[in-house]
Amino acid sequence: MSRALETAEVWLKRIKEQVTGVQYGTVQITIHNGQIVQIDRTERSRYDAVKAPSPVRKPR
Repeated sequence: MSRALETAEVWLKRIKEQVTGVQYGTVQITIHNGQIVQIDRTERSRYDAVKAPSPVRKPR
């Protein structure tokens, strides 16, 4: 197997690991001079909006 193919497979594995399990977020791949040098993973947590009960007004 060629060195370039081995390197590509390693990076594909790393990218797959970062994407796996992300429900909301981003995976950003940084490239310099045609080579992958960094993978950033940012996850977001989303929650259902629960409306607070409206305050009870007392009559005047």
